[in-house]
Amino acid sequence: MAAEDSGFSSGAVAFAFLAGAIIGAGAALLLAPQTGAETRKLLRDYAEKAEEEIRERLPEAKAMLDSAIEKGKDFVERGKEFVEKGKEFVDDKKSVLSSAMDAGRDAMKKHRAS
Repeated sequence: MAAEDSGFSSGAVAFAFLAGAIIGAGAALLLAPQTGAETRKLLRDYAEKAEEEIRERLPEAKAMLDSAIEKGKDFVERGKEFVEKGKEFVDDKKSVLSSAMDAGRDAMKKHRAS
């Protein structure tokens, strides 16, 4: 819910959580006195927990990525439609302008001839 309130995506929140956990674990390992074997076990346990969390969040991240790709495709399609409408608008105005120029030339020729 915090992700919705703050405007951050759940993926960004999860990444921030994992980054904070890694930094916290590193600080704890550096500051806590323990044997090498204990430290290795802590690192292994932490790595397993991090892997488990990543695997749990992977489907959500994939769904978010797929959604973003679809939105991107929709934006591209809408952009193409706007470009096409713009071309039609320009062609229409070009035709109107061309007709006006022709009418002006004809009027000028008639005026000079009289």
